[in-house]
Amino acid sequence: MRKMMLMGSAAVLAACSGDVETKEVTAAEAPPITQAAQRSADMPAPNPTRNVYFGDTHIHTKNSFDAYIFNVRVDLDDVYKYAMGEPLTHPGGYQIQLDGPPLDFVASTDHGAYLGILPLMDDPSSPLSKTEVAQGIFGSDPEVIVAGFQRIGFSVRTGEPYAEIYDRDVIDDTWGRVISTADKYYQPGKLTTFAAYEYTAVTNDTERGDNFGGGNLHRNVFFKDSAPKRLFSVLDSNNPEDLWEWMDQQRSAGHDSISVPHNSNVSNGRMFAMDMYDGSAMSPADAERRIRNEPIVEMTQIKGTSETHPTLSPNDEFADFEIYESLLGVFDISEVSGGYVREALANGFGIQAELGVNPFKFGMIGASDVHTAGAGFTEENYWGKVGIVDATAEARGAVPPGGAKTWDGVERDPNAEMWFSRWGASGLAAVWAEENTRESIFDSMRRKETYATSGTRIRLRVFGGTEFSDDMVSAADMVERAYATGVPMGGELSGAGTPQLLIHAAQDPNAAPLQRVQVVKVWYDGGAQERIWDVACSDGLTPVDGRCPDNGASVDLDTCEYSSDKGAGELRALWTDPTHEPGKNAAYYVRVLENPTCRWTTWQANKAGVERHPDRPATVQDRAYSSPIWYDAE
Repeated sequence: MRKMMLMGSAAVLAACSGDVETKEVTAAEAPPITQAAQRSADMPAPNPTRNVYFGDTHIHTKNSFDAYIFNVRVDLDDVYKYAMGEPLTHPGGYQIQLDGPPLDFVASTDHGAYLGILPLMDDPSSPLSKTEVAQGIFGSDPEVIVAGFQRIGFSVRTGEPYAEIYDRDVIDDTWGRVISTADKYYQPGKLTTFAAYEYTAVTNDTERGDNFGGGNLHRNVFFKDSAPKRLFSVLDSNNPEDLWEWMDQQRSAGHDSISVPHNSNVSNGRMFAMDMYDGSAMSPADAERRIRNEPIVEMTQIKGTSETHPTLSPNDEFADFEIYESLLGVFDISEVSGGYVREALANGFGIQAELGVNPFKFGMIGASDVHTAGAGFTEENYWGKVGIVDATAEARGAVPPGGAKTWDGVERDPNAEMWFSRWGASGLAAVWAEENTRESIFDSMRRKETYATSGTRIRLRVFGGTEFSDDMVSAADMVERAYATGVPMGGELSGAGTPQLLIHAAQDPNAAPLQRVQVVKVWYDGGAQERIWDVACSDGLTPVDGRCPDNGASVDLDTCEYSSDKGAGELRALWTDPTHEPGKNAAYYVRVLENPTCRWTTWQANKAGVERHPDRPATVQDRAYSSPIWYDAE
């Protein structure tokens, strides 16, 4: 096992730590906690057939321990200003700005563990700056900086508070500012904000020693409107089941919330394990508690895609999209089985057969997980995730180190090779809701009428039914009829009839045309089973043996110009399951692929005029993934 290697980057961090002005907002200056904004008089009436809204539900600021130490100085206000289109200063010293329209909804999700502690450890007027661990952690000795980070990370992994810096008054005050700042920027009809934080559980493997290394069991917790005065972090318990129990208690007290797992791809197979945290058998009540609290899952973000893995889906030629496999803080590779959404959807039926409850009946969203208050959401405008340590193209591994023009004979940075260059550009959440308000968007998440994209704003609608007719595909009232006779994504079908999917996908006007629409079916038969069909092809092509022929789309890797005469602005389909078995449960979700475009590593190599990274894909196909529709035979 190899530990985190941040020595060289830490020296840069130390040199920059104080260059960016810190902005503070005290609890006294902020609006009252849980004071929700009122509906404006000029807001249109709610749309009964729903609108699509795009947002980012996974963003960190200086209040996260793993952001401040990497020179991140943006605060809570910056998250919302950036979402509305304002520019910010990156820890690397350059300006960043949203590439595209403003976001519709957003949440800051700093780590609940040691929330707001590190900024005060760096403040000479605070008693926290006098603690032993604070000495040198913001100085110039990289070994001291890394040692301090690892000590805090080890506390997070084990769930044992580091008493010297575990100040609940500071954490509670910062959490109060999280809530009040979200309320301050909430503008119904324009920008929806949520009070939220990240619950940062990590598999506690003692063989990894005193560092942060382990499998990712992180969740983001969102509150519908009102939130409790004290959050529940891994320093209360690092068992996610205790988080769900706490959420149930808060819900009974009037604080409704949703927990969203993320980066199951590096959970070491434990995010979607078929047993409990301690290895004991799952009960029906356990399964019900999980799906009640975790109705959706973040299945794509910067740290990789959690849809599936080539070893789990060997017949899926698109299963290798932005695969990232290193456990947190180390270079060890994560266990695959138990860590990906598609397999979990199928395994849920196996649990349901035994317990009568499916704990994995979840919908999909995407997000960024950026630690600099805002992501670019495009391959062309990717500025990293962490802060100062991946602030440049060289640090990210997109260009050869040391000013070299080629990769021949250069000594590669292990962090860039194993982590940074393998990360994707982003992810994005999409919801279908009656209006842009907390209540409407939260309810959409609860009912799973949501989907994920890899960053582009593909518009995707999927309905399931058994009585859809061919004329509905292009009918002006398709949506009204589909709601009347079927269910939207996230819904359930039962009874007689063969499942059908009615699908409409539309191109992001600022991105590449669409290439194909696919249906993924999963079921359980002694283990996870799957099958994929291409159901709509661009350029007048029709599927052959379940796959669209090549549409001839290409990319000029030197200029990153892609084919302008290939692909489709929209694709529609009505698909009927040709393998339906009336007595067998199944789930169906839709995956939409754009034409190939340059990956961010290619964009940055071209800009620098150097050779592209030989071990990273030159192109990507951005995509969208719908929440499933379930057929319940029982």
